[in-house]
Amino acid sequence: MLRALFLLSGLVAVGVFPLAAKPPPEAGGCVPVGTWMDPAKKEEIADEALFARMAARPVVLLAESHTDAEHHRWQLHAIAALHARDSNMVLGFEMFPRRVQPILNRWVAGALTREAFLEAVEWDKVWGYDQALYMPLFDFARMHRLPMVALNVDKTLISRVRQEGWSAIPAADRRGIGDPASAGPGYLKRLEHVFAAHSKDDAQVPVRDDSDFRRFVEAQLTWDRAMAEALARARTSADAPRVVGIVGKGHAEYGDGIPHQLADLGIADAAVLLPWSNDRPCEELAPMGGPAVAEAVFGIAVMAEPEDSPKPLLGVFLEGGDGVVKITKVMADSVAAKAGLKAGDRIVEAGGTPMSQVKDMIKVVRRQAFGSWLPITVERGGDNLEIVAKFPPPS
Repeated sequence: MLRALFLLSGLVAVGVFPLAAKPPPEAGGCVPVGTWMDPAKKEEIADEALFARMAARPVVLLAESHTDAEHHRWQLHAIAALHARDSNMVLGFEMFPRRVQPILNRWVAGALTREAFLEAVEWDKVWGYDQALYMPLFDFARMHRLPMVALNVDKTLISRVRQEGWSAIPAADRRGIGDPASAGPGYLKRLEHVFAAHSKDDAQVPVRDDSDFRRFVEAQLTWDRAMAEALARARTSADAPRVVGIVGKGHAEYGDGIPHQLADLGIADAAVLLPWSNDRPCEELAPMGGPAVAEAVFGIAVMAEPEDSPKPLLGVFLEGGDGVVKITKVMADSVAAKAGLKAGDRIVEAGGTPMSQVKDMIKVVRRQAFGSWLPITVERGGDNLEIVAKFPPPS
């Protein structure tokens, strides 16, 4: 994931200390590539004006799509620009549960190698996305000795809320998280679409009246609240640093998610910045009658990555524990679905390698090339089945 190269010239290009006039922005889309824009007013914002405004904000959220390399490149440049204005800064990451905070401290202090760091935080188990996309951000923090804060909680709590509901979780099991602020109508509507897209329930019940949907919303709010509280704690530390949060865009867009919970915690002026690709619909910038998607968006191009960078995807969600790797969900029309893998299957072996942890399966799949076949042994109903996953040729 070292496709987001950290170069001095790259930092200057942000526009904090421009050495030369920027070339004209690339045409196409509603946000010209290389340009900051106010999505509500549809007006360009000068780099200097944007970062001067951000310098006064207690929390700045840099939202992302987790698998988009260009989003992570943008985050690195935005962090560098903010740091150039004021080095009293903390970086918060959705990617880490709070229990690994001591490991983040050791990484920033230079006490761990990259390999030891990724192993200690259980990257493949806890997060699983390509670590190379994030390493330039972690390297920047260590290079400048910027504190890194783990924003998340272990997914076991979120899963429990999803199954039982927030009110059913005893206070002692809530990891210190307070009651989340209720979701607004816009957030509910977006979550409703997400829920409906993944629901297998064919019953004709309005989604908002569905108890399963209510638990789904409560799980999302718990997630948002946990990260908002971690950001707020970092902000209220002795030297009151600016806190920059690296989070998924679903937790930050339209003032919902984390910003909404921060406001409930007394931080009402958190800022959300967002990369905007030139193929995204313009009407999503500021829907009619609704809030803008972010305080400012930065135009990026849809990038074609080098041929050797994309990896084929199997299309499953995995759960591990007690030496068992279990499939919890199979994505429609995926390689896994076409091979006949099913939710509930226990993966015994893949590519000749026994599977005892989720990270074992991730490593095997990452080694696969487009056009290759992967033999997988699964246990289903007490029987072992031999299944071959056929990855498509490169497009």
